[in-house]
Amino acid sequence: MKGIILAGGMGSRLYPCSQYLNKQLLPVYDKPMIYYPLTTLLENGINEICIITSENYIAEFRQLLGKGTRFGAKITYKIQSKPRGISEAFVIARNFIRNSNVALILGDNIFYGCKVFTRAIKQFEKGGTIFGYKVSDPTRYGVVELDSRNRVISLEEKPKEPKSDLAIPGFYLFDKQVSEISKALKPSARGELEITDVISAYKDKEELKVVKINRGCAWLDAGTSTALHDSAAFIQAIEHRQGIKVGCPEEAALMNNLISKDDFSQIVSNTPDSEYKNYLLDLLAKKR
Repeated sequence: MKGIILAGGMGSRLYPCSQYLNKQLLPVYDKPMIYYPLTTLLENGINEICIITSENYIAEFRQLLGKGTRFGAKITYKIQSKPRGISEAFVIARNFIRNSNVALILGDNIFYGCKVFTRAIKQFEKGGTIFGYKVSDPTRYGVVELDSRNRVISLEEKPKEPKSDLAIPGFYLFDKQVSEISKALKPSARGELEITDVISAYKDKEELKVVKINRGCAWLDAGTSTALHDSAAFIQAIEHRQGIKVGCPEEAALMNNLISKDDFSQIVSNTPDSEYKNYLLDLLAKKR
């Protein structure tokens, strides 16, 4: 399975910070925001990755992540000239996807402790898989309604009267059909190719699966100033109390055998002196 990180958009909810820097390059506590979705892909064994962003910031992403060698990955970059919706990512990346299954994760979505992703990816064969996350205020999200057998009854975007408390987070699995499905979509009233329309297309084909995310999993959308602050506070609390790092792609690469111990040792040697390097040194010591 290949992976896409959608790191485009105008970041208007983070104005004025997003006026000078792509929001996925803003720090969430001690790391750039994009490190978190990147780590989610790597820790699930997905290391062939396409990052989609605007032309204004593609150089900064290249400088930060390079070709992905540091993380045992192969990273390519594609440009989204205007924010025309999540589903446009599958059109832009159609030559990257080709005949592969693909996981798309939004660049401002942070997950911690989600045990269901690995199994869902390993079991994925065809169609589409989305995830359901129980929330207290479903009016803020895309919502999926299920019957007693976990089959999809309805999908609604930010409903005023929700039929369910299951929100759909920004992590999706689709087969190779997704590029053609997305290409055939008509823009919505707000001029975008909506992800809910892609999901609905798979539902209509009876090829849609919903996996409920386990209790205890944290899903953070760091797309607003308040959410960015809350996300940083959450990451800081976890890291300080447990002595780990959340969203460390080098660690994910090492633990999933995407890089060798020797490669990791060389990466640590080339890392500037910092708290981050000290953490990597501790990991290396524990591996020996």
